Amino acid sequence: MLISISSVLDADQLGLVTGLLPEVVWKDGAETAGRVARQVKNNQQADLGQSIGPKIEQILFSQISQNPVLRAAAQPGKFSSLLLSKTQSGGGYGLHVDNAFMGTGDAALRTDLSFTLFLSSPEDYEGGELVIEHAGQTQALKLQAGDLVLYPSSSLHEVATVTSGARVVCVGWIESRVRRADDRETLFDLINLKADLATRFDDQSPELLTLSKTIANLKRRF
Repeated sequence: MLISISSVLDADQLGLVTGLLPEVVWKDGAETAGRVARQVKNNQQADLGQSIGPKIEQILFSQISQNPVLRAAAQPGKFSSLLLSKTQSGGGYGLHVDNAFMGTGDAALRTDLSFTLFLSSPEDYEGGELVIEHAGQTQALKLQAGDLVLYPSSSLHEVATVTSGARVVCVGWIESRVRRADDRETLFDLINLKADLATRFDDQSPELLTLSKTIANLKRRF
């Protein structure tokens, strides 16, 4: 399942984050890539441990991790640390697949889902589309600033070459409490159905109580 989520950051939150970006310390993105990915990765990555980095990460993580649509779709168990990526003219990230496991110790996780939160407006750069091979088709995405795309980490994907301007995004990974993608999609459909029915039925109606029980029991099974 690949979904786009609008306004994960509202205008004020986006303005706050982008206003802090000039204070960020940037490093060569290839430093954090694996052997194969390093050959096709040409971008810069923020050192979020320095300067204003922790404040930016706190703002972004709060909005991403608590977004109700993302939570319904991903059923998150663990989130990775966030990365800030800047790709300038001539840069990009060739076709690759994300590592199956990331982190060590308590921070270790299985990468079930990847996400990209766009921080630059599409008018600020040319090229730079996130291109994902998914479900037998190829999708190229260039979302509005503040919007997020959630997609399977198992998909081959790339960042097309930026031909002008600068593309800044936040990326991260999720280990879901529900391992199978089709089970997550079933839950997502039922949660959306419940939200729709809640506009027409009382919380204690037989319809909503039965649906709530079904969702809970499927979560236990999955």
